[in-house]
Amino acid sequence: MILLCRIMDGTVKPGDQIHFMHSGWDYTVEEVESIGSGSIPNRNSPPGRWATSSPASKRPRYRSRRYDHAPRSPRRRTGTRLPEGEQVVFSSIYPIDADEHRELAKALDKLAINDAALTYEKDNSAALGFGFRCGFLGLLHLDVVQERLQREFDIGLVVSAPTVRYRVTLKEGDTLEVDNPGSWPDPFKIAGVTEPYIKATILTPEEYVGSVMELCREYRSSSQQMHYLSVGRVEIVSEMPLGEVLFDFYGKLKTVTRGYGSFDYLTIDYRQTDGSRSRS
Repeated sequence: MILLCRIMDGTVKPGDQIHFMHSGWDYTVEEVESIGSGSIPNRNSPPGRWATSSPASKRPRYRSRRYDHAPRSPRRRTGTRLPEGEQVVFSSIYPIDADEHRELAKALDKLAINDAALTYEKDNSAALGFGFRCGFLGLLHLDVVQERLQREFDIGLVVSAPTVRYRVTLKEGDTLEVDNPGSWPDPFKIAGVTEPYIKATILTPEEYVGSVMELCREYRSSSQQMHYLSVGRVEIVSEMPLGEVLFDFYGKLKTVTRGYGSFDYLTIDYRQTDGSRSRS
């Protein structure tokens, strides 16, 4: 495995200890090459140049992170790590054939090398056996990962219905983040629940504005704004719970707009909910 990094200050040479800021692991650099018209082996890499280094690591999940500063010696750790994409959609993935569990683990490891936004941890189901609970940036990210697992690694999959992450405040004062229905605490211990909200942007022909706004209200839209972009073309901006749009919202939007409507969203914040009205 090769790590591509830009040296912003100082040098990196074979034998140096580097620190991976996201994972917290330290490694020894085995080899350094400068990137120019070709890869030229060097004993060290000068500031301002892109370089590759081969850390002595067998953990591919920890080699796919990016840095806004050069990896430093553990004795001189400086700078801040770049923020990672926030996982907002969660789903459990199980192999159809239980014997392919190890192959699924290896496949997720390989995908994580060039997809730092993918997170996963071991999961277990009484009906489906061993699998992985995965976090995604959105529904499209989930679909891409599922498609790659099936096409590139030829693994038959069972994917659970996607959910969002709720923040549950207990009466004792503790706060839990729950993305799996099986982990939901006792309702008598819950003091409050918040869920993620999105700013949805919908483009539609003018004749379907009424139907689109009514559809948004059905999915607990808290506010709606309408802008005329051109003759006959309208933009509707609505704030609504992310959990409401995970399943059939997009399909219904296409139905009420006869296929002419488009939909995009951006997560904005967490808001109070009673925890019982969400479709997820």
